[in-house]
Amino acid sequence: MAPARKTFLTGLAVFAAGLALWLFGLDTEIFVFTPTKVGLVLMVLGGLEALYGLYKIVRGDGAEPR
Repeated sequence: MAPARKTFLTGLAVFAAGLALWLFGLDTEIFVFTPTKVGLVLMVLGGLEALYGLYKIVRGDGAEPR
């Protein structure tokens, strides 16, 4: 799989994990952090990574070396 596609899929996976924490961690509070806040940060980072992967796919930087 091309590196650009891996970046895109990894970004989507991180976004989905953040979304799950944000949606289902509302009533939970762990000693050091709140899952909703961590979920929001993961959603932002995952979205940025997915956009960067999409940019690399469109631009054509994701081609495997020959």
